[in-house]
Amino acid sequence: MNVGFIGLGIMGRPMAGHLADAGHTLFVYDINPAPEDLLAKGATACGSSREVAQKADIVFTMVPDTPHVQAALFGPNGVAEGLSAGKIVVDMSSISPIETKAFAQRINELGCDYLDAPVSGGEVGAKAASLTIMVGGPDKAFETVKPLFEKMGKNITLVGGNGDGQTTKVANQIVVALTIEAVGEALLFASKAGADPAKVRQALMGGFASSRILEVHGERMVKRTFDPGFRIELHQKDLNLALSGARALGVSLPNTATCQELFNACAAQGGKAWDHSGMVRALELLANHEIGQNHRVTEPAE
Repeated sequence: MNVGFIGLGIMGRPMAGHLADAGHTLFVYDINPAPEDLLAKGATACGSSREVAQKADIVFTMVPDTPHVQAALFGPNGVAEGLSAGKIVVDMSSISPIETKAFAQRINELGCDYLDAPVSGGEVGAKAASLTIMVGGPDKAFETVKPLFEKMGKNITLVGGNGDGQTTKVANQIVVALTIEAVGEALLFASKAGADPAKVRQALMGGFASSRILEVHGERMVKRTFDPGFRIELHQKDLNLALSGARALGVSLPNTATCQELFNACAAQGGKAWDHSGMVRALELLANHEIGQNHRVTEPAE
C-alpha cells in the first residue's frame, strides 16, 4: 500500500518503521526533519501534511493532542487539502472523543473514511509492535487498514463508530489512574503500619487484588524508580479529556478528579516528567511518610 505517516516522535517513529519494514511505500512528515533510519528504510520525506495526503492512500497521524490533530488535518497545507475521494485517514493520537466525531464528519464530507485508533502500550509497545489498538469507524475501512494495524500492534479491536476508539482510550486511562492510586494507598498504608511493602506487594500478587499495575507500578513505588515510563503530564492530558467529556455528558467522575488533583500536586513538586506511578509521592506527602521507611515503635533498652 501507499501509506502516509504524520508525526514521527517517540511513538510514531517506530510505528512508521514497522510499516516500512513490511514493504509498504511510506511517505512521512514531521515538524522536525525525518529520522535518518526511516529514510534508510525507503521512506520518502514530504514537505507538508498535504503532500503526504496527495501521495498516500491511507494517512496516519500520531501527534500529541487534539489541537495538533486539528492542525495536521485542517490547518494550512493540512491533510484535508491533499485528499481525494476514497482515501482513509487514521488518527492514532489520544485526543478528545467529541472533537474526533467532528473531525470524522469533515473528512467524510470530502468523500473519505476516518478511523480513530488510539493505542496503549507506550514506547515499549511501539518498538515491539505489541500495541493495543482501539478503533472507532466503519467496518469496511477497518478491514482495509487492519493489515497495517497488525504490523504495529497485537490486540486490535473495532469498538464501534467514530469516537468510540477515543472513548475507549479515555476509559483505559481512568482505570489505570485509579488503580495506580489504589496501589499507592495500599502500599503506603502497609509501610506506615510497619510492614515490608515489597513483601506486602508479593503477597497481594497472589490474590484478588492482583493486577498488572500492582506488578509493575507497585514495584516502581517500592524501588523508587520514577523515570518514565509514561509521563505524568501525558496522563494529566488524558484525565482532562475524561473530566471535560464527563462535564459535557453530565456525568460525575469523582475519583478521576481526585487522581487528577494528585497528579497536579506531583507537577507542582516538579514531577510532570515522572512516571505516572509517581502519583504515590503526592500521597506520601499527605502522610508525611515514604514507602519503605520503617516507623515501627521499638521498646527502649532497659
